[in-house]
Amino acid sequence: MKTTIYFLFISAALLLSCNDQKTVNTGTDDTSSYFDYSNSDDQKTGGIKMIPITTPKGTFNVWTKRMGNNPKMKVLLLHGGPGGTHELFENFDGYFPNEEIEYIYYDQLDSYYSDKPNDSTLWTIEHSVDQVEQVRKALNLDKDNFYLFGQSWGGLLAMEYALKHQDHIKGLIIANMMASVPEYEKYAAEVLGPQLPPEVHKEIKAMEDKEDFQNPRYTELVTQHYYTKHVLHLPLDEWPEFINRSFSHMNPNIYIYMQGYSEFGVTGNATLKGWDISDRLNELKVPTLMIGGKHDTMDPEYMEWMSTQVQNGRSLTTNGAHLTQYDDADNFFNGLIKFIKDVNDGNFTEN
Repeated sequence: MKTTIYFLFISAALLLSCNDQKTVNTGTDDTSSYFDYSNSDDQKTGGIKMIPITTPKGTFNVWTKRMGNNPKMKVLLLHGGPGGTHELFENFDGYFPNEEIEYIYYDQLDSYYSDKPNDSTLWTIEHSVDQVEQVRKALNLDKDNFYLFGQSWGGLLAMEYALKHQDHIKGLIIANMMASVPEYEKYAAEVLGPQLPPEVHKEIKAMEDKEDFQNPRYTELVTQHYYTKHVLHLPLDEWPEFINRSFSHMNPNIYIYMQGYSEFGVTGNATLKGWDISDRLNELKVPTLMIGGKHDTMDPEYMEWMSTQVQNGRSLTTNGAHLTQYDDADNFFNGLIKFIKDVNDGNFTEN
């Protein structure tokens, strides 16, 4: 009896194994080509391309890395800063591949993985726009597949690029960036600053008035009380490794030159002072998604307003802060993926 049962058990196991093998073999015929890099010119580098950028000061290389293959949905990611890195977007790896959306990491000139000419004459909006256009051409992105995503400074750059080259874009995503630096400064001064503990706000303001930005106490207060509320809405010990790594790779030279020292606005003679294209938003006709966070350094209501000013806009407000791709990842990626697929399927509607 035991022998018979043992024989039946082994036979059933073999049968199940054969059935499982059939399933695997059948599935192979339908395997997606999303992760297939064979016969591509960047296979040996794992999707990495160093793209030459022509500038008035010579030719320099910028670092890009393609993730996946999709001829209809290709997202170029513009990081913040200026002087940040693509690393802030590394958790896109946890969401986009399952949706088979191709995306391209890109470190702008003078950022960590790209060449660093360290020439301030290249640190302009005009040159940054031209740089994006050269990258677009090198990667064969066009109006049939090109989605441009920009966050913070990258959002400013994406808006400026779209105002000049929107005929090349299939969809535009602006995350955590207002269309007006003066309005951003007003929001920081009138809303966010006063939300700090009064004694903390007073001490920060005193150091800013004296331009004592190098004071370790200034960094301590801003990091503990402002960053944990409005940059990433989490205690510092819960910040993920990839975000901390990106901050450690920030280029302070270009950041200070264009943004300045303060987190409450553009300081001194920083070149982004006074930037404002709010009255030009109505020139944007490409489908556009505006993403803001309830705890963001940028006014979420202003971000919603921006979606009504472009010709084909949609708004997404998360429960996160400036880096809402992490502190409210589910809402962020659900809304972002839906926008990309709606545009791709021809189902885009405003909200």
